[in-house]
Amino acid sequence: MKPLFLKESYVGVRLAVVVSLCAVLFYFRDDPRLAPARAVVSDVTSVFYSIAAAPVTLWNGVTGYFVSQEQLREDNERLRQQNFIFKGRLQRLAALQAENARYRALLNSAGIVDDDVMVAEIIAVASDPARHLLVLDKGVSHGVVAGQPLLGADGLMGQVVWVGNSSSRAMLITDSSHALPVQVVRNGVRAVAEGTGGLDRLIIRHVAATTDIVVGDMLETSGLGRRFPPGYPVAQVTAVDLEAGAAFSTVSAQPLAPLDRGRHVMLAIGEDPDAGEY
Repeated sequence: MKPLFLKESYVGVRLAVVVSLCAVLFYFRDDPRLAPARAVVSDVTSVFYSIAAAPVTLWNGVTGYFVSQEQLREDNERLRQQNFIFKGRLQRLAALQAENARYRALLNSAGIVDDDVMVAEIIAVASDPARHLLVLDKGVSHGVVAGQPLLGADGLMGQVVWVGNSSSRAMLITDSSHALPVQVVRNGVRAVAEGTGGLDRLIIRHVAATTDIVVGDMLETSGLGRRFPPGYPVAQVTAVDLEAGAAFSTVSAQPLAPLDRGRHVMLAIGEDPDAGEY
């Protein structure tokens, strides 16, 4: 008994058509006449590809945005920390360069000093603000003796007042209990310069009104008393105070050496000053 409706199969026919079409397209693949058609097909295909990939692209974009924001925050924090570290290192480098410059100036000045010198490092300062005392890292074991002149790159700074085995203590010329004999470089006028307790001022008291000392004169050690060798630069006169009708004036001078700066000083090496000659 034959069925009322028969479903015929066209699979073979369809396969033959597709194979034939593929063969024709393969044969004419390089034909320039088909270039416009290929361009249209390519454009249409790319549109379908874009539409199909749109959800994935959108998802990747959203997740990438949040990941990028988090990565940017982490990068900014890391760069901020590195910048902070580099600034600290740069400051340290600048301090070392300045210290090296001061040390070179100190060594260069050693060449113009007649006596032999040793370099000492300042390891502490006196806690009493009324006293101008330095603690040095050189002592008896290094050949330091009491009374030894303390020199800076620009001039006399003070003298050693106490000596231990591996350290010593020096008094600056501006200490209120310190005094040293000086003379004016220009004319050889002798005087005694006393400390005032201020790091930037020495005074010479009871100077006769007729004494030839003027602002700008340079003072150096005179060598009297044989405590300090002669010829070391000490200070420059900054003021001569003379009241009208007074018989004496007071001379103020500023030390040439920066007494509150640097970490290294020089100690003049010679005979023991207490023996009568340095």
